[in-house]
Amino acid sequence: MMRSRMRFRAPLREVGSTVFIPPLRSSSLPNPLSRQSSADRFIPNRSAMDFDYAYYALQPHPKNREKENNSSATATTSKEAYRKLLAETLLNNRTRILAFKSKPPTPTDGFLSGTTSDPLTSSFHLTKPKQRRYISRTEERGLEAPDLVDDYYLNLLDWGSSNVLSLALGNTVYLWNASNESASELVTIDEDVGPVTSVSWAPDGQHIAVGLNNSHIQLWDSTNSRLLRTLKRVHRSRVGALAWNKNILTTGGMDGKIVNNDVRIRSHAIQTYRGHTLEVCGLKWSGSGQQLASGGNDNLLHIWDLSMSSSSPPPNQNQYVHRFEGHMAAVKALAWCPFQSNLLASGGGGSDRCIKFWNTRTGACLNSINTGSQVSSLLWNKNERELLSSHGLTQNQLTLWKYPSMLKMAELTGHTSRVLFMAQSPDGCTVASAAGDETLRFWNVFGTPEDAKHVPKENPMPFSSYNHIR
Repeated sequence: MMRSRMRFRAPLREVGSTVFIPPLRSSSLPNPLSRQSSADRFIPNRSAMDFDYAYYALQPHPKNREKENNSSATATTSKEAYRKLLAETLLNNRTRILAFKSKPPTPTDGFLSGTTSDPLTSSFHLTKPKQRRYISRTEERGLEAPDLVDDYYLNLLDWGSSNVLSLALGNTVYLWNASNESASELVTIDEDVGPVTSVSWAPDGQHIAVGLNNSHIQLWDSTNSRLLRTLKRVHRSRVGALAWNKNILTTGGMDGKIVNNDVRIRSHAIQTYRGHTLEVCGLKWSGSGQQLASGGNDNLLHIWDLSMSSSSPPPNQNQYVHRFEGHMAAVKALAWCPFQSNLLASGGGGSDRCIKFWNTRTGACLNSINTGSQVSSLLWNKNERELLSSHGLTQNQLTLWKYPSMLKMAELTGHTSRVLFMAQSPDGCTVASAAGDETLRFWNVFGTPEDAKHVPKENPMPFSSYNHIR
């Protein structure tokens, strides 16, 4: 049934742009031209006015006219004499005060000189207002995504450092190369082990981890479409969350366990975190790779430290650094701030609807914003202090927030069902979103980086010693 359906709807095929247009409703306001009771100006009632008496009252009394004429003549003579004396004494009888007979002198060297170190000029450039960028409210393009599993707790979309986007549709993982806009199929797994429950690119942009419904994790070489190895007996049920930290692949399962797997060695499960009682649906390593944030269906958010993990933890001993119980629903959306290492943003499900900000060093909740709808994912802008969130009902929108004021900058609408996943391009500008309407949409929400300079980075090679694995 699934194959026949996909035959009519090819995955990752271009679809027409869906622009949100509000419904046109007839206005209930009255026509301003139909008003008959009001006039265009106010005309007072003059029936009680006596214009003859008013004119008489404004005229000077006959007895005072001669006295006023004599005093007026005296005042006029005095003013004329004062004006002449002022002109002779102060103005030297000049008629033009600001008239130059020669060019003004050149100013001496100082802070008013026209040098490049002029502080007035420098301060002007420093305080010059920054031009506001344009944020498009509609998607740049859309792709078909048939058989996308509408499950809030899974993570089926990721964008690798080599500019290739991976998307799991049912039992198949597809790759879409954003550089040449070509799509290919990486793998289709058997029905008894599927569907695919999570995908995550390794830091090198070449290898990809695929979590399955039967608790296995597969490691693939995307360049050669070759299966490298399968991690078994890590979890007892489906693996819905994956996160890379150099050569360490962290997996979170429905069994509540979080396991660090070193993919270079045979005994890959090297560390275990225990703290969640229900499914782990969110995993994110900090930029330093020292702290791990995990969110679960038990409404809990944990912060773990890499140095405090253990392969065989003692019973009844907590290993987490912080345990946050502020959310009232599942915590899936997690995002570490790129410009403040100890700042973490988290989003809650349908019964919570809040975005919270945490100081992972002190354990303090810095702020909490009620978004009004389910929060499925969060992404920071790498160039500005902004945060993007994706939501479910009622608008199924993406919302751009200004941090730390948390004022709404834009709302991006177009999906007709709840947005489940978001992924960010390597340059940090474009965002891809996948929703329950079985579409994949691309948004140019974070603008274009200024003076983009591609500095080569040393890509960690987690599979560099894979040939030694037997």
